[in-house]
Amino acid sequence: MGLPDASVFERAGLKAWPGVEAEWDGAWVRRAAGGYTKRANSVQCLDPADEADVTERIAAAVDWFAARNLPPVFRITPLSSPALLQALDEQGWRTIDASYQFAMDLGPTETDPRGLIFDVRDPAYLAIHQRLADYGDERRGKLEALLGALAVQACGVVLHNDEGVPVASALMAIADGIVVTGNVVTDAGQRRKGYGAAMMRTGHAWAHAAGARIAALNVQADNSGAQALYRGLGYSRQYDYNYRLPGTP
Repeated sequence: MGLPDASVFERAGLKAWPGVEAEWDGAWVRRAAGGYTKRANSVQCLDPADEADVTERIAAAVDWFAARNLPPVFRITPLSSPALLQALDEQGWRTIDASYQFAMDLGPTETDPRGLIFDVRDPAYLAIHQRLADYGDERRGKLEALLGALAVQACGVVLHNDEGVPVASALMAIADGIVVTGNVVTDAGQRRKGYGAAMMRTGHAWAHAAGARIAALNVQADNSGAQALYRGLGYSRQYDYNYRLPGTP
């Protein structure tokens, strides 16, 4: 049995990486999370056939984000309607952050003895991630607000080196049987030592035990190092997506 289509992955992603606020307009969904990541602060179309009144709906989305002091962003996936794409092109919306959806079947996996699983809201996990990702307190607060909106099973994964120092972390959430990984980070001075892969395997073991049978994540098209890591774990590219912002292409 093959992996699911984009609709399944995108709807699972909405649950695994939620907006603090969400509003549906037909098959379009607007989400806001205080500006923490474009994914959680964007509007996207989940049905290519939903293409009525696109010009008016784009304008309404722009106003919606402006009311929240956020820049308007469209997340463009294979589910985006052709009429939406045409309207964005005609209005001069530029394309940024070309990215890929990666996924794989998830079988039983051995955890690394240096890995730990945390409650996703555990201050100890958040402190480790804040240090590894070099977050300020304001950005950490926005992450905590997003995690407060999570309504699915999730965890924080941390891998320590042999000296007991945290060197890699990620956030994993299970939605519709798919474990979605985000916020993957490895200490800049500890890369290319296998820590990222070991951390991911630890999270995969947790997810499989919790009932997930598919693993998915997003990776930017220009991040060849991360792509090599994920392919080495068994992930493969499923489809492409990007973001659109107002401006000159």
